Amino acid sequence: MSTRSDSTEPTLVTPSLLRDWPLPAPGDDKYSRGAVLVIGGARTTPGAAILAGTAALRAGAGKITVAVAESVAAQVGVALPECGAVGLPETADGSVTGQGLDRISSYVERADTLLVGPGLDDLDLAESLLRALLEREEADGSANAAEGPAVVLDAFALGALAKVEEELGPWRGRLILTPNPTEAEILLGHDVEDLGVAVADIAQRFDAVVSCQGFIAGPSAEMDGKAELWKITTGYGGLGTSGSGDVLAGAIAGLRARGTSDTQAACWGTHLHAAAADRLASKLGPLGFLARELADELPALMLELNT
Repeated sequence: MSTRSDSTEPTLVTPSLLRDWPLPAPGDDKYSRGAVLVIGGARTTPGAAILAGTAALRAGAGKITVAVAESVAAQVGVALPECGAVGLPETADGSVTGQGLDRISSYVERADTLLVGPGLDDLDLAESLLRALLEREEADGSANAAEGPAVVLDAFALGALAKVEEELGPWRGRLILTPNPTEAEILLGHDVEDLGVAVADIAQRFDAVVSCQGFIAGPSAEMDGKAELWKITTGYGGLGTSGSGDVLAGAIAGLRARGTSDTQAACWGTHLHAAAADRLASKLGPLGFLARELADELPALMLELNT
């Protein structure tokens, strides 16, 4: 479905629009619903990777593998028994490094979506990790947008993205970025005055689909160099809670693994994330609901919108 607006105004993402843009059929088994590999989870922040993995499963992905600091891999596997948990090399302080990717090579090869960032806690090491992943693709000869998994970047992976911009060739055309407004400023290198314009600029600069605080943009060669732009019409202030962004990134990754386009995954995932907050606000009040509770609302919301 084409949802491009002919004006500079964003297309509003409404339930009606989403019903006319249905998600892929569930498929016959977990293999037909796609695989997600989450890379993140430092020793002090394994919960971020767990939240992202949980959201990907709640969004309908069939298989989840979570690659985290080796000192917490076993605990992550127990906390999220539906996932495979792999330990990655870490520093003495428990930060994930860019080494040891041979441990997850088979998972990268089988992944439909690669989600990098939730729970990473060192910017320089996040940069090293991105470089190592990009170098791996270059070495494997899969350096074009038609090959390899979709790549969702969140949190510290976004902070490091601008530093590897010259090496992004293997990922261009299959990137999905989920920055908050502060991370959007880092990506652009200047203060943001108009968030919609900023999100569109990021999409064009990195040849990516971008979701940032209710705005979604994707590059479009059909619009004279301008980006396609959408805006979410729901959501609640209670989304400003720890772990909320990890749930958003995980939901988008899970939807993308199921076979949506990058843009559909971002529009559906961002709407579902915001609608989950609305639903929790009506049950529990405007503040105080937890990020993990957002993920639990996703299946029912998808059912309502996809029927």
